[in-house]
Amino acid sequence: RESSGNPMAINKWDVNAINGIPSKGLLQVIDPTFRAYHVPGTSWNIYDPVANITAACNYAGHRYGSMDNVNSAY
Repeated sequence: RESSGNPMAINKWDVNAINGIPSKGLLQVIDPTFRAYHVPGTSWNIYDPVANITAACNYAGHRYGSMDNVNSAY
C-alpha cells in the first residue's frame, strides 16, 4: 500500500528514511535488503518491478519461513 502501485515510489518519512535508507519500489525494499536478497537473473535496479518483488519475497521467505506467514497490510 505504501507504494500505491508506483514502481518509482520512495518513502521519505518512515524510520528507514530517517536513518538514510528509504524504502523504494513497489514493495518498499531498502537498499541493503535488496542487495542481500536479490534474485539472480533479475535486474540490479531496485525500481525494476520484477527485481523489487522477487527480492522482497526472497527476504520474506527467509525471514518468516513462507509468504503465508507474512502479516501484511492487505
